[in-house]
Amino acid sequence: MNNLEGGNMNTLDLFRNEDKTEHYATGKTIFEQGQPGNKMYIIKEGNVDINVGDQTVLSIGPGELLGEMALIDTSARSATAVASSDCHLIPIDEKRFTYLVQQTPFFSIHVMRILVERLRKMNKIVNV
Repeated sequence: MNNLEGGNMNTLDLFRNEDKTEHYATGKTIFEQGQPGNKMYIIKEGNVDINVGDQTVLSIGPGELLGEMALIDTSARSATAVASSDCHLIPIDEKRFTYLVQQTPFFSIHVMRILVERLRKMNKIVNV
């Protein structure tokens, strides 16, 4: 499907036939900072703002992941996610995540790359 040198995985291709989605209207909170988290999401349609406190630290759209940290380490959510437009999100719980990693090994590298990229962005914000 994708090679490691290619850099990015198109998650929308991976989930192109997915019909089980959750809908969030513009302005609706998807999850809140401090809440327990047991699933992550792939944005199928729409846009989401990721907020830490009162600051929007990331705005993401179709094909992007959110909520991956709480799924991986079962800690409380580190940010609040709010639909900045009407959204359709594909929920992924731990069982499905494990299946995806087994069936599509590059998916785990993709998730790790996103985690690293977001950590670097947060470091820049903190070290301004």
